[in-house]
Amino acid sequence: MYGKHLSRWLMPALLALFLTGCATVGDEERVEDRQDGELTEEELAAIDRQRAAEARGVDGRRLVEGDALEELLEDPDSPIAQRTVYFAFDSSEIRERDVSILEAHAAFLADHPDQRITVEGHTDERGAPEYNLALGERRAEAVKRALVLYGASADQIRVTSYGEENPVDLGSNEEAWAQNRRAELVYRY
Repeated sequence: MYGKHLSRWLMPALLALFLTGCATVGDEERVEDRQDGELTEEELAAIDRQRAAEARGVDGRRLVEGDALEELLEDPDSPIAQRTVYFAFDSSEIRERDVSILEAHAAFLADHPDQRITVEGHTDERGAPEYNLALGERRAEAVKRALVLYGASADQIRVTSYGEENPVDLGSNEEAWAQNRRAELVYRY
């Protein structure tokens, strides 16, 4: 009688232990787990974030701040070392070649929900100051939308426009203008 009673509780307990410790729960299994009530939404989200972080080579369990964040941002091998997105003349459209940059930053932000950034929109010197401020804002907003689309939270991202006020190249030629038509991702730490 005692053994029969024990086995009635032992099998569900072992199954629950196995499912919570399983590192490869697929989407179908996740739905079954949710229906059985064995894993909460928070636990499922944590599992998904950890798997995504491991796939990207980012340790999503550790909080990166201060000097560690600065090192990560300055490491040329880091997926978030590149923090500038460039734009065509009079455009706020994200170019295909910059998508991977934004995906990497969105993934980092998703893995570090306490991290905040500012997206700064910039333009070249051509055009009226008011127009350039509006264009810089559209560029910063486009980057924010892309980051959110790729997994970052909108609450993590602030946008601002400097228009033509902070050029990286003071020249008045196409090469200089191309360097100044940009949005920069500035991490706050």
